[in-house]
Amino acid sequence: MALAQKKLYTTDDIYALPDGTRAELIDGEMYMMAPPGRKHQRLLSFLHLEIGNYIRNKNGNCEVYPAPFAVFLNADDKTYVEPDISVICDPSKLDDRGCNGAPDWVIEIVSPGSKRMDYFIKLFKYQTAGVKEYWIVDPDKNRVMVYLYEKDEINVYDFADEIPVGIYDGDLKIKME
Repeated sequence: MALAQKKLYTTDDIYALPDGTRAELIDGEMYMMAPPGRKHQRLLSFLHLEIGNYIRNKNGNCEVYPAPFAVFLNADDKTYVEPDISVICDPSKLDDRGCNGAPDWVIEIVSPGSKRMDYFIKLFKYQTAGVKEYWIVDPDKNRVMVYLYEKDEINVYDFADEIPVGIYDGDLKIKME
């Protein structure tokens, strides 16, 4: 007797979902996403504005996108994610569908239902895809974990700390409170 085959999903399955249904796809496995709460959205808005203002004031070439924004991490149709914040500094990765390849900086804001995804599955996926910097913002713990993959460095900050942004060599510092 043969073992049952697990269905591998593709980006076509993501785009076939009913309007308003949010999901991510990692290595062919689909993960449904719950709507974010108010605290999550407040942090998302704050970070988007801080980063966007910094880029504009410095006449930077990077672009910042809040979720929902499609990121196709791999050169296949088996991985599709919507990071809470994506910063892309290589314009050749951008097209009308989203980002093709790894953003330079990704921020995920932890929600009750996303802990496993943010702390484990995406942590590994972003590292192997070539993301340079990954922040896990945990509002329940008032903590930000910063992974600087190119330096093989992990730093932990409280919301009250000034957090230096690695892709900007610390020129940008963000205080969450």
